[in-house]
This record gives sequence, C-alpha cells and structure tokens, in this order.
Amino acid sequence: MYQDEKSDPIYMRLDDSKIIGSQEVKPGIILHFSDKNQIVGIEMLRIIRHMPMANLKQMQSEVA
Repeated sequence: MYQDEKSDPIYMRLDDSKIIGSQEVKPGIILHFSDKNQIVGIEMLRIIRHMPMANLKQMQSEVA
C-alpha cells in the first residue's frame, strides 16, 4: 500500500486507456485524460481536506 503523508493522495483509475494529459480542476483535484479526451483517472491530493476521515470508511460512488 502506498502512503505519502505529505500529499495524502487517493487515486481512482476509471479506464485502462493511456493517459495523455492532466488538468488540475480545483486545488488538489487532478483529472487524467485519454487521447479521446475522456477522464480515465481522478487524483485527489490532501484528501483529508476534501473528506473527513469518518467518511472515507464509507465512501460511495455513483455511476451516471
């Protein structure tokens, strides 16, 4: 398990496509894009600032 206490990251990979670009859309939230301009990964730095630890244990996601 990877742990970096300084950046406190979490990474969600959504697709196996090659990442060709990234964009920080909000401070500490970085989207990774494929050559088709689709989001293939979401990286959040300093996750504790975005989500209290209690919520991380029950983190849920929705698919649209």
